Amino acid sequence: MLKIDIRALAEQLVSTARRAGQVQLDVYGTDFEVGYKEDNSPVSQADTLSEQIILEDLARIAPTIPVLAEEAASAGKIPQLGEQFFCVDPLDGTKEFVKKNNEFTVNIALIEHGVPVFGLVYLPVTGQLFVTIERGRAVSCIVETGDTAFSLGQAVLMDIKARTVPEAGFSVVLSRSHMSDETERFLAGFVVAERISAGSSLKFCLVAAGRADLYPRLAPTMAWDTAAGHAIVLAAGGSVSTTAGQPLDYSGLAGREVPYSNPGFVVMGRGF
Repeated sequence: MLKIDIRALAEQLVSTARRAGQVQLDVYGTDFEVGYKEDNSPVSQADTLSEQIILEDLARIAPTIPVLAEEAASAGKIPQLGEQFFCVDPLDGTKEFVKKNNEFTVNIALIEHGVPVFGLVYLPVTGQLFVTIERGRAVSCIVETGDTAFSLGQAVLMDIKARTVPEAGFSVVLSRSHMSDETERFLAGFVVAERISAGSSLKFCLVAAGRADLYPRLAPTMAWDTAAGHAIVLAAGGSVSTTAGQPLDYSGLAGREVPYSNPGFVVMGRGF
Protein backbone atom coordinates (compact mmCIF):
# COMPACT_ATOMS: atom_id res chain seq x y z
CA MET A 1 0.00 0.00 0.00
CA LEU A 2 1.38 3.40 -0.99
CA LYS A 3 2.14 5.76 1.89
CA ILE A 4 0.35 9.04 1.21
CA ASP A 5 1.30 12.49 2.51
CA ILE A 6 -2.16 13.86 3.28
CA ARG A 7 -1.09 17.52 3.26
CA ALA A 8 0.63 17.16 -0.12
CA LEU A 9 -2.38 15.32 -1.51
CA ALA A 10 -4.71 18.07 -0.28
CA GLU A 11 -2.55 20.76 -1.87
CA GLN A 12 -2.55 19.03 -5.24
CA LEU A 13 -6.23 18.13 -5.26
CA VAL A 14 -7.43 21.61 -4.33
CA SER A 15 -6.18 22.69 -7.75
CA THR A 16 -7.95 19.72 -9.32
CA ALA A 17 -11.22 20.54 -7.55
CA ARG A 18 -11.01 24.19 -8.64
CA ARG A 19 -10.65 23.19 -12.27
CA ALA A 20 -13.42 20.63 -12.04
CA GLY A 21 -15.64 23.17 -10.33
CA GLN A 22 -14.98 25.78 -12.99
CA VAL A 23 -16.11 23.37 -15.71
CA GLN A 24 -19.28 22.81 -13.71
CA LEU A 25 -19.90 26.52 -13.39
CA ASP A 26 -19.38 26.97 -17.12
CA VAL A 27 -22.16 24.45 -17.77
CA TYR A 28 -24.29 25.73 -14.87
CA GLY A 29 -24.60 29.11 -16.51
CA THR A 30 -26.11 27.67 -19.69
CA ASP A 31 -29.40 26.05 -20.65
CA PHE A 32 -27.80 22.60 -20.32
CA GLU A 33 -29.37 19.26 -21.19
CA VAL A 34 -30.08 16.66 -18.51
CA GLY A 35 -29.96 12.92 -19.15
CA TYR A 36 -30.93 10.05 -16.87
CA LYS A 37 -29.03 6.91 -15.93
CA GLU A 38 -30.49 3.43 -15.41
CA ASP A 39 -31.28 4.21 -11.77
CA ASN A 40 -33.20 7.32 -12.92
CA SER A 41 -30.63 9.68 -11.40
CA PRO A 42 -29.85 12.79 -13.46
CA VAL A 43 -26.56 13.37 -15.25
CA SER A 44 -25.24 16.33 -17.22
CA GLN A 45 -22.20 17.26 -19.27
CA ALA A 46 -20.81 18.87 -16.12
CA ASP A 47 -20.62 15.45 -14.40
CA THR A 48 -18.64 13.81 -17.18
CA LEU A 49 -16.31 16.71 -17.98
CA SER A 50 -15.36 17.34 -14.36
CA GLU A 51 -14.80 13.64 -13.70
CA GLN A 52 -12.40 13.50 -16.64
CA ILE A 53 -10.32 16.29 -15.06
CA ILE A 54 -10.19 14.51 -11.71
CA LEU A 55 -9.30 11.12 -13.18
CA GLU A 56 -6.50 12.59 -15.29
CA ASP A 57 -5.01 14.35 -12.27
CA LEU A 58 -5.26 11.29 -10.01
CA ALA A 59 -3.56 9.20 -12.69
CA ARG A 60 -0.67 11.66 -12.60
CA ILE A 61 -0.54 12.14 -8.82
CA ALA A 62 -0.92 8.49 -7.74
CA PRO A 63 -0.92 6.26 -10.85
CA THR A 64 -0.85 2.97 -8.91
CA ILE A 65 -3.93 3.68 -6.77
CA PRO A 66 -7.23 2.60 -8.37
CA VAL A 67 -10.13 5.04 -8.59
CA LEU A 68 -13.82 4.28 -8.08
CA ALA A 69 -15.60 7.16 -9.82
CA GLU A 70 -19.34 7.57 -10.28
CA GLU A 71 -19.64 8.21 -14.00
CA ALA A 72 -16.98 5.65 -14.94
CA ALA A 73 -18.70 3.09 -12.73
CA SER A 74 -22.05 3.87 -14.36
CA ALA A 75 -20.39 3.12 -17.71
CA GLY A 76 -19.05 -0.21 -16.40
CA LYS A 77 -15.44 0.98 -16.00
CA ILE A 78 -14.62 -0.32 -12.54
CA PRO A 79 -11.07 -1.15 -11.46
CA GLN A 80 -10.07 -3.92 -9.10
CA LEU A 81 -10.30 -2.29 -5.67
CA GLY A 82 -7.79 -3.25 -3.02
CA GLU A 83 -7.04 -1.99 0.46
CA GLN A 84 -6.36 1.50 -0.88
CA PHE A 85 -8.37 3.39 -3.50
CA PHE A 86 -9.73 6.80 -4.37
CA CYS A 87 -13.49 7.35 -4.37
CA VAL A 88 -14.79 10.20 -6.53
CA ASP A 89 -18.10 11.91 -7.09
CA PRO A 90 -17.23 14.67 -9.54
CA LEU A 91 -20.56 16.45 -9.05
CA ASP A 92 -22.40 15.43 -5.93
CA GLY A 93 -25.91 16.82 -5.79
CA THR A 94 -26.77 16.72 -9.49
CA LYS A 95 -30.41 17.20 -8.52
CA GLU A 96 -29.41 20.46 -6.82
CA PHE A 97 -27.33 21.39 -9.88
CA VAL A 98 -30.35 20.85 -12.13
CA LYS A 99 -32.56 22.90 -9.79
CA LYS A 100 -29.85 25.61 -9.75
CA ASN A 101 -29.91 26.04 -5.98
CA ASN A 102 -26.07 26.13 -5.73
CA GLU A 103 -25.69 23.20 -3.29
CA PHE A 104 -23.55 20.86 -5.37
CA THR A 105 -20.01 19.75 -4.60
CA VAL A 106 -16.85 18.12 -5.89
CA ASN A 107 -16.04 15.08 -3.74
CA ILE A 108 -12.68 13.26 -3.63
CA ALA A 109 -11.74 10.70 -0.96
CA LEU A 110 -8.98 8.22 -0.25
CA ILE A 111 -9.97 4.92 1.36
CA GLU A 112 -7.56 2.70 3.30
CA HIS A 113 -8.65 -0.63 4.79
CA GLY A 114 -12.29 0.40 4.39
CA VAL A 115 -11.86 3.72 6.21
CA PRO A 116 -11.83 7.16 4.50
CA VAL A 117 -8.56 8.81 5.56
CA PHE A 118 -8.64 11.80 3.21
CA GLY A 119 -11.59 13.86 2.07
CA LEU A 120 -12.10 16.98 -0.02
CA VAL A 121 -15.47 18.66 -0.52
CA TYR A 122 -15.58 21.80 -2.66
CA LEU A 123 -18.60 24.00 -3.40
CA PRO A 124 -17.87 25.71 -6.73
CA VAL A 125 -20.54 28.42 -6.43
CA THR A 126 -19.30 29.80 -3.09
CA GLY A 127 -15.66 28.70 -3.20
CA GLN A 128 -16.10 26.98 0.18
CA LEU A 129 -13.59 24.17 0.71
CA PHE A 130 -13.59 21.48 3.38
CA VAL A 131 -10.53 19.22 3.39
CA THR A 132 -8.44 16.97 5.60
CA ILE A 133 -4.85 18.18 5.77
CA GLU A 134 -3.55 15.70 8.33
CA ARG A 135 -4.84 12.45 9.72
CA GLY A 136 -7.21 13.71 12.39
CA ARG A 137 -7.32 17.33 11.23
CA ALA A 138 -9.87 18.97 8.93
CA VAL A 139 -10.04 22.60 7.87
CA SER A 140 -12.23 24.92 5.84
CA CYS A 141 -11.41 27.99 3.79
CA ILE A 142 -12.60 30.01 0.84
CA VAL A 143 -10.82 29.18 -2.38
CA GLU A 144 -10.03 32.40 -4.18
CA THR A 145 -10.86 32.62 -7.85
CA GLY A 146 -8.81 34.24 -10.58
CA ASP A 147 -5.67 33.49 -12.51
CA THR A 148 -3.33 33.37 -9.51
CA ALA A 149 -2.54 29.83 -8.37
CA PHE A 150 -4.28 29.02 -5.08
CA SER A 151 -2.23 27.47 -2.30
CA LEU A 152 -3.40 26.10 1.03
CA GLY A 153 -0.21 27.51 2.51
CA GLN A 154 -1.39 31.02 1.67
CA ALA A 155 -5.02 30.53 2.65
CA VAL A 156 -6.70 31.44 5.93
CA LEU A 157 -7.45 27.95 7.22
CA MET A 158 -10.03 27.41 9.94
CA ASP A 159 -9.85 24.17 11.87
CA ILE A 160 -13.25 22.54 12.06
CA LYS A 161 -14.45 20.42 14.96
CA ALA A 162 -17.67 18.56 15.54
CA ARG A 163 -19.48 19.73 18.67
CA THR A 164 -21.29 18.09 21.56
CA VAL A 165 -25.06 18.49 21.53
CA PRO A 166 -26.31 21.75 23.13
CA GLU A 167 -28.71 21.52 26.08
CA ALA A 168 -31.52 22.84 23.88
CA GLY A 169 -31.38 19.73 21.70
CA PHE A 170 -30.13 18.51 18.35
CA SER A 171 -29.66 20.61 15.27
CA VAL A 172 -30.51 18.10 12.57
CA VAL A 173 -29.44 18.45 8.97
CA LEU A 174 -31.70 16.71 6.48
CA SER A 175 -31.54 15.97 2.78
CA ARG A 176 -33.20 18.58 0.64
CA SER A 177 -34.21 15.98 -1.95
CA HIS A 178 -34.50 12.67 -0.06
CA MET A 179 -36.66 13.13 3.05
CA SER A 180 -38.78 10.11 4.08
CA ASP A 181 -41.35 8.92 6.62
CA GLU A 182 -38.70 6.51 7.94
CA THR A 183 -36.46 9.45 8.76
CA GLU A 184 -39.29 11.19 10.59
CA ARG A 185 -39.85 8.07 12.70
CA PHE A 186 -36.13 7.94 13.48
CA LEU A 187 -36.11 11.56 14.62
CA ALA A 188 -38.96 10.92 17.05
CA GLY A 189 -36.33 9.53 19.43
CA PHE A 190 -34.44 12.84 19.64
CA VAL A 191 -35.05 16.28 21.09
CA VAL A 192 -34.84 18.31 17.89
CA ALA A 193 -34.19 22.01 18.41
CA GLU A 194 -33.58 22.89 14.75
CA ARG A 195 -33.92 21.41 11.28
CA ILE A 196 -31.58 22.42 8.47
CA SER A 197 -32.19 21.37 4.86
CA ALA A 198 -29.16 20.97 2.62
CA GLY A 199 -28.07 19.16 -0.51
CA SER A 200 -25.04 17.05 -1.46
CA SER A 201 -22.16 16.22 0.90
CA LEU A 202 -22.54 19.66 2.46
CA LYS A 203 -24.64 17.85 5.09
CA PHE A 204 -21.58 15.96 6.35
CA CYS A 205 -19.58 19.18 6.45
CA LEU A 206 -22.19 20.98 8.56
CA VAL A 207 -21.83 18.29 11.24
CA ALA A 208 -18.03 18.30 10.94
CA ALA A 209 -17.93 22.09 11.35
CA GLY A 210 -20.14 22.06 14.45
CA ARG A 211 -23.08 23.75 12.76
CA ALA A 212 -25.28 20.67 13.20
CA ASP A 213 -25.28 17.62 15.47
CA LEU A 214 -27.04 14.90 13.54
CA TYR A 215 -27.54 13.82 9.93
CA PRO A 216 -29.57 10.63 9.45
CA ARG A 217 -29.60 9.15 5.95
CA LEU A 218 -31.86 6.15 5.64
CA ALA A 219 -32.50 6.41 1.90
CA PRO A 220 -30.06 4.70 -0.53
CA THR A 221 -26.63 6.19 -1.18
CA MET A 222 -23.50 5.06 -2.99
CA ALA A 223 -19.91 5.04 -1.71
CA TRP A 224 -18.92 8.02 -3.86
CA ASP A 225 -21.77 10.06 -2.36
CA THR A 226 -20.43 9.73 1.16
CA ALA A 227 -16.71 8.91 1.35
CA ALA A 228 -15.28 12.44 1.16
CA GLY A 229 -17.71 13.94 3.67
CA HIS A 230 -17.26 10.88 5.89
CA ALA A 231 -13.48 11.47 6.01
CA ILE A 232 -13.99 15.09 7.01
CA VAL A 233 -16.42 14.17 9.79
CA LEU A 234 -13.97 11.62 11.21
CA ALA A 235 -11.09 14.10 11.09
CA ALA A 236 -13.27 16.65 12.91
CA GLY A 237 -14.02 14.24 15.75
CA GLY A 238 -17.48 13.08 14.67
CA SER A 239 -18.73 9.63 13.73
CA VAL A 240 -20.58 7.89 10.92
CA SER A 241 -22.35 4.68 11.90
CA THR A 242 -24.85 2.30 10.37
CA THR A 243 -28.31 2.14 11.89
CA ALA A 244 -27.09 -1.06 13.61
CA GLY A 245 -24.45 0.99 15.41
CA GLN A 246 -21.39 -0.22 13.49
CA PRO A 247 -18.89 2.16 11.85
CA LEU A 248 -19.77 2.72 8.20
CA ASP A 249 -17.01 1.20 6.08
CA TYR A 250 -16.11 0.75 2.43
CA SER A 251 -14.77 -2.81 2.44
CA GLY A 252 -16.15 -5.34 -0.04
CA LEU A 253 -18.10 -2.76 -2.03
CA ALA A 254 -18.26 -4.81 -5.22
CA GLY A 255 -19.82 -7.78 -3.44
CA ARG A 256 -22.75 -5.95 -1.85
CA GLU A 257 -26.32 -6.73 -2.88
CA VAL A 258 -26.32 -3.41 -4.70
CA PRO A 259 -22.66 -3.00 -5.66
CA TYR A 260 -20.91 0.08 -4.23
CA SER A 261 -23.94 1.02 -2.11
CA ASN A 262 -24.16 2.00 1.56
CA PRO A 263 -26.60 0.84 4.22
CA GLY A 264 -28.58 3.47 6.09
CA PHE A 265 -26.33 5.53 8.33
CA VAL A 266 -26.23 8.30 10.93
CA VAL A 267 -23.66 11.12 11.10
CA MET A 268 -23.17 12.54 14.59
CA GLY A 269 -20.96 15.06 16.34
CA ARG A 270 -18.88 14.44 19.45
CA GLY A 271 -19.80 12.29 22.41
CA PHE A 272 -21.46 9.36 20.64
